[in-house]
Amino acid sequence: MIPIKHLFHISKPIKQVFEALSLPEHLSKWYTTIVAGKFEHNEVVTFEFKNLASFKFKIINLVPDKSIHFEIIESEWGNIGHIMKYDLDENDGKTRVRYTYEGFKDIDDSFANMNYSSAKYLESLRQFCQKGIGEAFGSKNYRS
Repeated sequence: MIPIKHLFHISKPIKQVFEALSLPEHLSKWYTTIVAGKFEHNEVVTFEFKNLASFKFKIINLVPDKSIHFEIIESEWGNIGHIMKYDLDENDGKTRVRYTYEGFKDIDDSFANMNYSSAKYLESLRQFCQKGIGEAFGSKNYRS
């Protein structure tokens, strides 16, 4: 398998970044406006991209203020079983985010598209945490 990996820093405390990753009301500000579910280990959450797609994820790892990992369990896009990982630690007074998306067999168009989309949403996460305004899909701030 070939993973997508991104490493970046957010100038906010780990607790705040973890909340942005694990509270539906925060995710709806930087990822997609429609988020539903209970953010606890082994629970299922839904991310809907209105008029585009809906994904169901199972939370397979949840360590407060440290990491959250999601496995795609329902999708129209052939990515069932793929895993998204957000791992956090402190580095030089900032929160370091290690993002990994696992499940690709080839570096193809699907890989390239997800790599670009991941980077776009990770920057939205940073902007939400640092400035209070993200670019969630479906929001007035979303760049299509």
